[in-house]
Amino acid sequence: MAFESLTDKLSGIFKKLRGQSRLTESNMEDMLKEIRIALLEADVNYKVVKEFTNNVKEKALGQEVLRKVNPSQMLVKIVHDELVELLGSEDSEIHYQNTRPTIIMMVGLQGTGKTTTAGKLAYLLKNKMNKTVLLAAGDVYRPAAIDQLDQLAKTVGVDIVNMGTKVSPVEISIKAKEKAFNEHYDVLIIDTAGRLQIDEQLMQELNDIRDAVSPDEILLLVDAMSGQDAVNVANAFNAQLALTGAVMSKLDGDSRGGAALSIRHMTGVPIKLTGVGEKLTDLDVFHPDRMADRILGMGDVVTLVEKAQEAIDEKEAKKSVNKMMSGKFDLTDMLAQLKQVKKLGSLGGLLKLIPGMPKITPEQTEAAEREMKNVEVIINSMTEEERHNPDILKYSRKIRIANGSGKSVAELNRVLKKYEQMKATMKQLETYRKSGRMPPGGLGGLGGMGGLGM
Repeated sequence: MAFESLTDKLSGIFKKLRGQSRLTESNMEDMLKEIRIALLEADVNYKVVKEFTNNVKEKALGQEVLRKVNPSQMLVKIVHDELVELLGSEDSEIHYQNTRPTIIMMVGLQGTGKTTTAGKLAYLLKNKMNKTVLLAAGDVYRPAAIDQLDQLAKTVGVDIVNMGTKVSPVEISIKAKEKAFNEHYDVLIIDTAGRLQIDEQLMQELNDIRDAVSPDEILLLVDAMSGQDAVNVANAFNAQLALTGAVMSKLDGDSRGGAALSIRHMTGVPIKLTGVGEKLTDLDVFHPDRMADRILGMGDVVTLVEKAQEAIDEKEAKKSVNKMMSGKFDLTDMLAQLKQVKKLGSLGGLLKLIPGMPKITPEQTEAAEREMKNVEVIINSMTEEERHNPDILKYSRKIRIANGSGKSVAELNRVLKKYEQMKATMKQLETYRKSGRMPPGGLGGLGGMGGLGM
């Protein structure tokens, strides 16, 4: 995950400060040196790093409140505020027109995932913002890109203007605009051609499209894996096209994250959206304050709640909770709970959004997700009667289920043990709820998510 190394380093720096009674010139210099190194290693532009650390020092040493507040907490707050400022102090959302279609022009170098991102944006606008969306296949130099966008349009359930490879991108864009206006679409997304590198022909074509359709948004797709080169690319595109925003892709990868921390400050172009995975659902609106929280290891509860609201059926969730609390929790309910969790995204990604969660390795995440799949496969191999009444699962039935699921009897027994643990946990929770008391150690005293092998 992007920023993971930076998060670890900053957490270590703040931990060292916890033993200090106050901030001084001396210990601040040591901390700032470590922060400077951490940011440079995360591939943040050196000019940005210099300004960032100067601002942190100035604010930290200039605060009278430091005499009363824990130095570590104060430095975390100052660094957090500076990160928000660096990333963009306010959310930079797409500006939608009320009386006509909003025209979005997607630009970028070839190979950054522009066409896929156009499909993801169509999904986001249609399913989360209730917009009617029209796509335009303007990359006439790559037939595969046109086919891909056509398939994405079908998958998302939106319309597309596809005029093949014999028509100029400008003409395609004009026709798409006419259709968007005449048929009253909310948003038109134009996918344009890219090149392996910036050249005069590419920029001229993009300028011609811009002049022909007057887009409301010109969004540059930037690959987070490209590091400092992302800043150079953004500067070049911005100089020619006057970008309105950037979409940062592959923030779920092992990039160091420096591009995201540098691009707005160095180019003035705000990040508006972030790509966080391969699925159509993996495009998020960018929130600077939430990203700063994640970088500092504070989690991101707001995003977690939003994901839950989008993915989880509220009526089903209430129904499940009532069954669990009443002691009627069976294997069908356990399977339903697993499916609800899976809708939220990868387990590793979810845990990063929860404040205070201990860090787990990719291997541990993979093992937990594999365990969840095993549970699902095994329960799916049971009859309805067996799911509702696991007590009837004697050895002969277990052999049949194990063979049907391709798992061992030992793995089946582990699933049943987890089920019993979850059932016991729910009974405990109901007892405490009725008494109005919290269990020892809070909810963690009930074993957390241990029942699912997490």
